[in-house]
Amino acid sequence: MSDKPEGVGSLIQYERDGNVAIVTLNRPEKRNAVSPELAEALDWVVKDVEADDAVWVAILTSSNDKTFCAGADLKAISEGRGHLLSTKDGGFAGYVSAPRRKPWIAAVKGSALAGGMELALASDMVVADENARFGLPEVKRSLVAAAGGVHRLARAIPRAIAMEMVATGDPMSAQAMHGHGLVNRLAPLDKVMDEAMSLAKQICANAPIAVRESLSVTRKAFDATDAELMNEGQHAFGRVAQTEDMQEGPRAFLEKRAPQWKGR
Repeated sequence: MSDKPEGVGSLIQYERDGNVAIVTLNRPEKRNAVSPELAEALDWVVKDVEADDAVWVAILTSSNDKTFCAGADLKAISEGRGHLLSTKDGGFAGYVSAPRRKPWIAAVKGSALAGGMELALASDMVVADENARFGLPEVKRSLVAAAGGVHRLARAIPRAIAMEMVATGDPMSAQAMHGHGLVNRLAPLDKVMDEAMSLAKQICANAPIAVRESLSVTRKAFDATDAELMNEGQHAFGRVAQTEDMQEGPRAFLEKRAPQWKGR
């Protein structure tokens, strides 16, 4: 790991609740727009979460109840620092292309537009406030949502709806996104983190290595053939079979008790 950037603890807040990491975008005065400093800090935190064996699930959220993330910091772009909004390993915001094996849940409050929606699309699951909005308005400014938005949206919701959102640039409600399958769960604004934690704890009730290995195959569902994915699944099973948790699962079932996962 590289030295901890100054933005960790300020621009990006990072805490743990049991086996759950809570990662908070914290530029509320700028609607959590991604600056070079925020991208550097989030890149570092993602790597730290992935390297920490005590973390099984991570939640990405914001300190601003009105905006999850407003996308790129236009001031930084105007200053010629736009290339610094992406990191070498993590892509835009140090997140959208980051190698991640653990489940990440986006807890979206307020609007998730442009790069903010791309952060949500890069996550594995989404919990949103009932009045949140999602959209890719880039075409309204002669831009392209090139940090994953234009192709990941079509993988997450019906193609025709994705085409409409990309071509019009108009946002859609969290209710609509829930109906189309982008949002896993809806909650009142003040309950979004509670709902995200509830989902995280449901995941934490399962064997963490089995979860990671299973998700590694699920994430490739659009990128490989059925035969290739069957092979990937067999290899994932083989890796899980070598863990202590693989022995604990059946043993706990036979002894009629909750399993005690060790993550190894």
